[in-house]
Amino acid sequence: MEDGTAFEGQAISSDGESAGEVVFNTAMTGYQEILTDPSYAGQIVVMTYPLIGNYGVNDEDVESDHIYVKGFVVKEFCRHHSNYRATKSLIDYLQENKILAIEGVDTRALTRHLRVRGAMKAIISTKDFDPKSLAKKLEKLPSMEGSDWVKEVTSKKKYVWGQGAKYKVAAIDCGMKRNILRILESLGCEVHVFPASASVKDINAVHPDGLFISNGPGDPAAVTSVIETVRQCVGKLPIFGICLGHQILGLALGGKTYKLKFGHHGANHPVKDLLGDRIGITSQNHGFCVDIASLAPSDVEMVDMNLNDKTLEGMRHKRFPVLSFQHHPEAAPGPHDAQYLFKYFIEMMDKQKVASRQ
Repeated sequence: MEDGTAFEGQAISSDGESAGEVVFNTAMTGYQEILTDPSYAGQIVVMTYPLIGNYGVNDEDVESDHIYVKGFVVKEFCRHHSNYRATKSLIDYLQENKILAIEGVDTRALTRHLRVRGAMKAIISTKDFDPKSLAKKLEKLPSMEGSDWVKEVTSKKKYVWGQGAKYKVAAIDCGMKRNILRILESLGCEVHVFPASASVKDINAVHPDGLFISNGPGDPAAVTSVIETVRQCVGKLPIFGICLGHQILGLALGGKTYKLKFGHHGANHPVKDLLGDRIGITSQNHGFCVDIASLAPSDVEMVDMNLNDKTLEGMRHKRFPVLSFQHHPEAAPGPHDAQYLFKYFIEMMDKQKVASRQ
């Protein structure tokens, strides 16, 4: 690891080396969704739950077409999976995709170390065991801060999901999870998915009822083109953002973002909905946060708060139909407590339609 700490384990998949920012995830299930979540691009994921792989993997629960993690670290991989939906074992899945994964690591000690010292760069190697040599390789690895990972995961071209629905939504793909598209479709949305390089002109060309900004990896402040595109859309379209999309909205509204010590990664984070005066358990995956104090209080207000560390989890604009959340209401993986938040977006588009007819 970047601070010189080393942990040993046994490789169970491909040989070689892989480096990235190491973070821990506290979810007990959902490892296939975690592996295929584009928000983990550039990161090595440590699972805190000790036994991973007991229900295998299948062809339906992927959140994208690729595995995006740089490495996967667990205490123990299950050798005998059991689930009627499984098509193969997790170990076979990792081997087929050439993902460097290790087991036998003291993941409790590693997680505690990351909580104390914070997320940091790390490298997994099956061929180089010299700490000095590995340290030199890590020095060349760019920090997550200042890195634009969106360009690595965004779609290459525009496509449409859900034809002929009631609402037409333009979505900027910063690393969108597939379940977001499924939920928007189920709520009557025809989603026009644009690459992150899309311009305001491209978005306006489809005459959308609303704009959605997706989750994604890396430092939101580095995704300058998307920030500027969103800034130009504020006040002209109902806007809904999730995770990185929430952070980009914060920056587009004139706020600032900062890096959390070890981020929020897991399916068990309590969040208070200040609008509905209720508490939900949420799925989260982010290393950066919007500084609510950097936003003008006359324009933006907090609507969701993380109960673990009191950080901003949701905000809305007081004058324009703009709403965003840091956590993942699409709940893949995770509980379904916050899925109702998508309906706020539908309500904003309905109100905009009524207002345009008056």
